Amino acid sequence: MLDINPLLLSITIVVFLILIAVLNSLLFKPLFNYMNERDASIKSDHDKVGNNDAQIAELTAQALSIVNEAKLEAAAIREKVVAEAKELADSKIEAKRAELAKDKTEFEKSLAETRETLKNSLLSQVPLYKEAVKAKFSQI
Repeated sequence: MLDINPLLLSITIVVFLILIAVLNSLLFKPLFNYMNERDASIKSDHDKVGNNDAQIAELTAQALSIVNEAKLEAAAIREKVVAEAKELADSKIEAKRAELAKDKTEFEKSLAETRETLKNSLLSQVPLYKEAVKAKFSQI
């Protein structure tokens, strides 16, 4: 039936083993080395990314603290400016009140003088009014 030639079988086995040895040295070892280097590179990049996450968290915390400090500083400046504006407004109000009080006293003095002048004027004309009233009564 089957005729197996031992020489041919042994040559095929030798060629197969040589082929495995050649492929191992030319293909499989460089391929495995490349895959190991790639895995190491991926692991290194992953570690760096992990370090970057920590750095990013740290920088974010620093940025937030700076923003909070700036907000506090801005609030302090705003309070200072508001206080200064209130003081300025109060001083202007007091100056205006003093000016209005002075104007009021001057007006009251002027009014009193005018009242006295009018009173004196009316008192000086009382005899004329009395005579005019007597004349009117005499005509009735």
